[in-house]
Amino acid sequence: MERAIEVVEESLLKIDSPVYVRHEIVHNQRVVDDLRAKGATFVEEVDQIPEGATVIFSAHGVSKDVQSQAGARGLNAVDATCPLVTKVHRQVARWHRLGYEVLLIGHEGHPEVEGTMGQLPGRIQLIESVGDADQIEVRDPHRLAYVTQTTLSLDDTKGIIATLKRRFPDLAEPPTDDICYATQNRQVAIKRLAEICDLVIVVGAANSSNSNRLVEVAESYGIGARRVASVAELRDEWFEGAATVGVSSGASVPERLVTEVIDHLKSRFGAEVEEEDDAYREDVNFPLPQALRALPRIR
Repeated sequence: MERAIEVVEESLLKIDSPVYVRHEIVHNQRVVDDLRAKGATFVEEVDQIPEGATVIFSAHGVSKDVQSQAGARGLNAVDATCPLVTKVHRQVARWHRLGYEVLLIGHEGHPEVEGTMGQLPGRIQLIESVGDADQIEVRDPHRLAYVTQTTLSLDDTKGIIATLKRRFPDLAEPPTDDICYATQNRQVAIKRLAEICDLVIVVGAANSSNSNRLVEVAESYGIGARRVASVAELRDEWFEGAATVGVSSGASVPERLVTEVIDHLKSRFGAEVEEEDDAYREDVNFPLPQALRALPRIR
């Protein structure tokens, strides 16, 4: 997610024309507002962009149709798709070439799901729940594979996969786990916090899938959990009777938003801060698109 933000910032510094971004670059309003203030223009569809202009595709990825529309308008497309999402797209293409029907585990309407299903329009079936997995009908149970949305709950995904494997023993799976490492790390950390906290605050946007999953994970362990987009949404009554409070965040949340929440808890309630160890410290970095890296800064 940080890479996608950097793609927009670098484009604003290197491209001598208006920069348009299709959809929110990441699911975080503070980030979108900051980038808009720096000069980025956000649109819903590519037909809102002047011909020949620059368009940046969001971290969630786009369908083949959107790519074709951009090409037809002569747009200079800069792809900020998360490399982990791109990996899923490549898996879909590979399974299709091998003659497999593809199932996608994910949430209908999520931009990432729309982009992945758009790699093979009309040929991918979406599985949202164990119930879906128990009822899905396929062409050939011996030529069947699955991929997953990268921001799902690990526990929920395991249940769906287990059901599919029970029904389709020959089900082919991705060579590596599709769930984003940052999403996995945060879910594991939330489980650890649930063991020692009375309440968990998750900083993240309302439309952030991975942020909402963190709340669900905490609640599944029987503790209270609240999601806030920023410190402004905190309510004093949430903390009544809570001796220990855990704070986490979605994968696309700037560190400063988390710091603001912690500073508020310190000033408002005299909270003492203790950081978890760095067992899940994230040090994976993906390079910017080559075409963007090669451009000199003009601002």
